[in-house]
Amino acid sequence: MGFGFNFLMLFGIFPLTIFLIIIWLINRKKLYVKALAILWISVLGLIALSYIARYLFTKKGITKRSIYGEYIIDRTKFPGKQADWQYQSFRFKITADHQFIFYYTEGAKVIKSDTAQVVFLEKYFNHRMIIKRNAKMHHIVEPAPALYSKGQPFYYVFRSPKFGNVFFKKGIWKPLNK
Repeated sequence: MGFGFNFLMLFGIFPLTIFLIIIWLINRKKLYVKALAILWISVLGLIALSYIARYLFTKKGITKRSIYGEYIIDRTKFPGKQADWQYQSFRFKITADHQFIFYYTEGAKVIKSDTAQVVFLEKYFNHRMIIKRNAKMHHIVEPAPALYSKGQPFYYVFRSPKFGNVFFKKGIWKPLNK
């Protein structure tokens, strides 16, 4: 725990505990045992509550395991015909064996795919991805896409020389309702 907690334990709770035990040994009244029990149940309850609060409110980083999966165009960033066309035309997958598979599609139908190796930089709070792309891959596929997150969910931004920023989010492709 922290300095304040340790200070309180050393100069507050432990001396009070010793005092209550000594008084109980002299008087043998259950009141002092009850007070001791309430004191330690309260201390242990506060410790448990602090661990639960820390778990719930600590920002969790994005790991390789959470990055693996399928990605689709995020049409909410810049909605319109261009985003709909990109959604119907491109998606990718990152596999657990560090493969980046970029799909060229016509709706649900996969026309072609390109595969590249992925390396994760784990020294960052959120693991970053480096794609070892080859020259024939589509211009959308950037070697170091930007990862943006406020915890979960997160999204990747690929900087395309022709399309500008292209946003991908984790998800399963579904046909557009038109």
